[in-house]
Amino acid sequence: MMIALGSDHGGYELKEEIKKYLEELNIEYKDFGTYSAERTDYPIYAKKVAEAVQNKECERGILICTTSSGMVITANKFKGIRCAPCFDENTAKQAKEHINANIIALPGSYLSISKAVQIIRAWIGAEFLNGRYFERLQMIEKIEEDNMK
Repeated sequence: MMIALGSDHGGYELKEEIKKYLEELNIEYKDFGTYSAERTDYPIYAKKVAEAVQNKECERGILICTTSSGMVITANKFKGIRCAPCFDENTAKQAKEHINANIIALPGSYLSISKAVQIIRAWIGAEFLNGRYFERLQMIEKIEEDNMK
């Protein structure tokens, strides 16, 4: 599995810790920035990660900013991207099981590294449930077709 990572300055420190966790699990990742805690703009990194997942350079993505909101909004502007904000293991698990989230966004200012690791573990370990959730994804895809020109 190849995971795309991206953060702004508000998520930089947490991103660096997440990289260590992924290395411990031998999960490959590509770091799309930022590469310091210097102020920067979250749409830059959400775009890079969303494009990497969209063009299948990476299978999944993790975005981190102060609250996760800006990253979620930006990433979901890309066709085929299903980015969910995750604040605990349950939201991460359901993000994968219910919407087959291919990107999650974490609020860097509100999570400890141990909590972030628990969230990532839950998301990576979860499986899409199909059934009625597949039907809902088809509805989302239809909305994308109609509205993302």
